[in-house]
Amino acid sequence: MAAADESAPAASRVVWVNGPIVVGAGPAGLSVASCLRARGVPCVVLDRADCIASLWQRRTYDRLRLHLPRHFCELPGMPFPDHYPEYPTKRQFVDYLNAYAERSGVQPRFNQAVTSARYDAAAGLWRVRAEDVSAVAAAEDAAATTEYIGRWLVVATGENAERIVPEFEGARDYAGPVSHVSEYKCGEAYRGKRVLVIGCGNSGMEVCLDLCDHNALPSMVVRDAKVHVLPREMFGVATFSVAVFLLRFLPLWLVDAILVLLARLFLGDLDKLGIRRPPGGPLELKNARGRTPVLDIGALARIRSGHIQVVPGIKRFFRGGAELVDGRRVAADAVILATGYHSNVPQWLKGSDFFTEEGYPRVPFPHGWKGESGLYSVGFTRRGLSGVSSDAVKVAQDIAVEWEKQTSTR
Repeated sequence: MAAADESAPAASRVVWVNGPIVVGAGPAGLSVASCLRARGVPCVVLDRADCIASLWQRRTYDRLRLHLPRHFCELPGMPFPDHYPEYPTKRQFVDYLNAYAERSGVQPRFNQAVTSARYDAAAGLWRVRAEDVSAVAAAEDAAATTEYIGRWLVVATGENAERIVPEFEGARDYAGPVSHVSEYKCGEAYRGKRVLVIGCGNSGMEVCLDLCDHNALPSMVVRDAKVHVLPREMFGVATFSVAVFLLRFLPLWLVDAILVLLARLFLGDLDKLGIRRPPGGPLELKNARGRTPVLDIGALARIRSGHIQVVPGIKRFFRGGAELVDGRRVAADAVILATGYHSNVPQWLKGSDFFTEEGYPRVPFPHGWKGESGLYSVGFTRRGLSGVSSDAVKVAQDIAVEWEKQTSTR
């Protein structure tokens, strides 16, 4: 761990935090803050946005639903309302998160964009610098900087903090609009237009399906990636529930083999549609690389009917569309990048090797929640909301033990 950064300019103000500093007010940050408060440990939650769960509220499409049954997505200490469907909508999930924060008494400090966090070994404290990015600060053309100082730091910014925007040859020559899926809301604006959707994950598939529902003409670029596609349900039971049940009795490799076999029985041979499965199993790839299998909710039927065209990777763009790696040219009135997100932790966490260059804990699940010198992480398990809850409970329990030791000696 490094000492304090003496070269940094003085902060506008310094705030002592009597408890952990939690960076991120999404499901991960809310979960750990709620668990801490339930154990009598105060904390400060910082977020660069002006609301909780900004990814869900500001950067997701309207038709989005939770991909897994609701009981796998509950945060610690609060189930979903009984009247919620098995797969809650985006709006329902956001309402749930707001109710969760209110019930837990978690009040994040918004518009606080963390620019650096560094452990001061001499003082035994974390120094977290954050800029005020509110509209007021922007109007005054002078962002105030606050340094938060505390004994513990909880990194809860998650796996999807920043957009991935790949570069393509000839991109500047293309005349149509190019947007990331984080900007997409619904297909109404694309009615009657030819849309090139780059990416074949859950977002890419669902955006193509939504475009079809609004009478657009989508083409989905599979690129070089191979992807596992599974039915969302089998015989009325969620595929994820089937997998969790089988993992209680069978090794992961065998469960993967069973899932692939069942997917072929339910969905047919996807090679004929231009969608090829990778060599590793769906659960293996999810755990090892964070590559989530696609849960089909209707896109495959539209591919088979010809309403969604599947095309290979892009060689280059030209003014009216793109040339593909197989030499074909496709016309496109618009391009949507369903190319995913990445962690931004390496950009602001300084002097620590707890996270890799990709922004994930070096120690794999289930032991990647605790670092050294009071450093913790929540929400980097590659296991969605269930992993978030698991981390939050462990982190809060661990900090609570240290908190009680400190308070008992005062």
